[in-house]
Amino acid sequence: MTTWNMGGTEALRTTCESHGQAGSSQAEVGKRAFPLWKRALDFGMILMVLPGVLPIGILIAVYIRLVSRGPIFFRQDRVGYHGRLFKIYKFRSMKVNAETRSHQGYTAALMKTNAPMTKLDVSGDPRLIPGGAFLRASGLDELPQLINVLLGEMSIVGPRPCIPYEFAEYSAWARRRVEAPPGLTGLWQVSGKNKTTFSEMIQYDVYYAENASFTLDIRIILRTFRVLVNQLHEARGAKKR
Repeated sequence: MTTWNMGGTEALRTTCESHGQAGSSQAEVGKRAFPLWKRALDFGMILMVLPGVLPIGILIAVYIRLVSRGPIFFRQDRVGYHGRLFKIYKFRSMKVNAETRSHQGYTAALMKTNAPMTKLDVSGDPRLIPGGAFLRASGLDELPQLINVLLGEMSIVGPRPCIPYEFAEYSAWARRRVEAPPGLTGLWQVSGKNKTTFSEMIQYDVYYAENASFTLDIRIILRTFRVLVNQLHEARGAKKR
């Protein structure tokens, strides 16, 4: 595995982007376009949910502005389809300039053990803004990623796009997860998510990359709603404890 160097951003960018290009003279053909059925499903889902999502998004934006100084949106480099880097959009759920070393260390530890991938904020995270834990547990902080879907950088269903410093630590087998377009929800998310290990997450994501289909995407979308409700109940229980 590659050791992550805090000063190696450009080197890492080259590593990510070359992953889907090395040894392939057709890497730029169609910019590795998503399957047409997947784009059709993405646009169809957005048209269906937009009337309800738009007012909710406006309310969240107003709330963030009222409870925390700083930008409403959070943008971050993520590793996308075939290793291409892109900027992901989220509603900001953390304080401005929150430190990231704790997350990097926590992620590195999870990748090397068989511990469940429980989020740091489940038991309380001082970096969160008021209400930030709810936004994250409910998935509402990820609504702006519909912009990424419209831009063709993400899909509704697919493996969650990882952060570059995580990708730098992946084995060749783990990097196969980027052979599927990244998504807002996915097979891993509806199959245990925070109760699974890093290795199990990769297994789910690689399986999806090899077996993605319209039917599988529909099944994952339908299961996502139930999973989000369960996550909220678990988050509330953890907060009480």
